[in-house]
Amino acid sequence: MPTAKSDAFVFFGATGDLAYKQIFPALQALTRDGKLDMPVIGIARSGWKVAQLRKRAEDSLREHGGVDKAAFAKLSGQMQYLDGDYNDAQTYDKLRKALGDAQHPLHYLAIPPSMFVPVVKGLAASGCSQGARVIVEKPFGRDLKSAQALNRTLHRFFREHDIFRIDHYLGKEPVQNLLYFRFANAFLEPIWNRDNIASMQITMAENFGVQGRGKFYDEVGALRDVVQNHMFQVLALLAMDPPANRSADAMRDEKLRLFRSMRPLQPGDIVRGQFDGYLKEAGVAKKSTVETFAALRIHMDTWRWAGVPFFIRAGKQLPVKCTEVLVRLKNPPQQVFDSPDQGAVNFFRFRLSPNVVISLGARVKAPGEAMKGHPVELVAHRDVREAMAPYERLLGDAIDGDSALFTRDDCVEEAWRVLDPILGDKVPAHKYKPGSWGPKEANALIDGAGGWNDPRIEPAPKDGK
Repeated sequence: MPTAKSDAFVFFGATGDLAYKQIFPALQALTRDGKLDMPVIGIARSGWKVAQLRKRAEDSLREHGGVDKAAFAKLSGQMQYLDGDYNDAQTYDKLRKALGDAQHPLHYLAIPPSMFVPVVKGLAASGCSQGARVIVEKPFGRDLKSAQALNRTLHRFFREHDIFRIDHYLGKEPVQNLLYFRFANAFLEPIWNRDNIASMQITMAENFGVQGRGKFYDEVGALRDVVQNHMFQVLALLAMDPPANRSADAMRDEKLRLFRSMRPLQPGDIVRGQFDGYLKEAGVAKKSTVETFAALRIHMDTWRWAGVPFFIRAGKQLPVKCTEVLVRLKNPPQQVFDSPDQGAVNFFRFRLSPNVVISLGARVKAPGEAMKGHPVELVAHRDVREAMAPYERLLGDAIDGDSALFTRDDCVEEAWRVLDPILGDKVPAHKYKPGSWGPKEANALIDGAGGWNDPRIEPAPKDGK
């Protein structure tokens, strides 16, 4: 069913960090591409005037990609600024007047989750929610109970298809490429099952700490920050069944089936870690047990994946900054030639960042008379460019009413159902040294599955080759 395009863009938290780093560059790009010909209304409690908002936007663009003079001039001319308290009804009355004739505004809540409730209530009481859409940022709750409560609140004022839960990871070009590669090629489907795949693993490594965000990070930890959302979404793209079509609901229905098949995690399925020095970070509690590293083993009760273990590993202060997927295929049932070293003879590797690599691991004969071989990687795709920034893609989709790359309420709740049993201090957080691959206890989690794949950053290819 066709949906109306949004005719006004409202963003709460206009003077905040997210707006500075992501929203302003995305708005300029959308304006340059002719996709943002509408009022752009920033709301905050900073005591600013519109001139200060425009200056903030220009500073943001100079730091993040550069100022496009023509596009910025148009964007700046469309900007308005409203100063007000989110708990004050007058703020929303002023917004209703600023919206003028707009019938389908898009409200972006680039604010802490604790403010979602007063804002959506204020939008509804003033009539600003009528015919509108709303974008909310992760985290979508802290556990299953809070996620359900948040969804109930949102549903009081907005229909589900008007709620856009944004996860910028789904807007990344490499993640889109993973989805396309799986379902645009016929050769994968016959082998993409328990008969041929031994295991899958996803590593999201960051070679830095909390970067001055100690107070925020100490409230979430690795599980809530990246596993429940980013990592589970990548896992869904790897393991879901083919959707019936490209519609938003067809895609998300398959993700939901997959999440529902995942067993709730038990203490033996997870290893938590905390890097040495974390407790000295500003804003971190002196005796904090929050994890900066998590390794998980997941099982799915489906015909396709019965008996296949899936592993997720995410952490800070690891050796590299990289996200990579390794799909290990089962080895040939009989070794006719030389026995390879420990590990999979064949595998697929999907590098999602910092560059994009899709490759197949194989063995070829080594030169000489002996029938011995060595491993090689056949590269199917390699790219270092980002065609479209995630926020540009996602905000453009939200304006158009396309929710395919956004998370649905039932998918959010199912993901929390899987994680709920191991949240908090159910298992200890082991110490690990910065620059290592996390606590050694994580190695036991993947024993018998070939061990962890430790990504290495290769030199960038020259001239795209």
